[in-house]
Amino acid sequence: MNKIDPNYLINGRQLTNIGTFRAYIMNYIKSNPNIHEDMAQNVRQLPPCENGLPLELYAFAKETDWVKFEAIQADIFDHILAVVGVFELRIFQNPAGYDFRSRSNEQRQ
Repeated sequence: MNKIDPNYLINGRQLTNIGTFRAYIMNYIKSNPNIHEDMAQNVRQLPPCENGLPLELYAFAKETDWVKFEAIQADIFDHILAVVGVFELRIFQNPAGYDFRSRSNEQRQ
């Protein structure tokens, strides 16, 4: 058996904002009445890349009607986007031309 001393910070399991956020999303999905509780549900991190740290959400909606399914999916992502700042995280989005024009105008003033 490994003799790992958990008194050293590096050896213990630490809470991180991304880990806490991932657990929050998992609980949010599990408590969502529109999601099949008897089917697979998962929230996981994908490998980090130049665009950040992707998260993958995996769940099955109870609804099979396409329009209703899309509304359930949109509601879940709306909620995630609304609460991400509480966890001191940010959503990555590639800048568009508007972003550069806006920034350029700020610098001129």
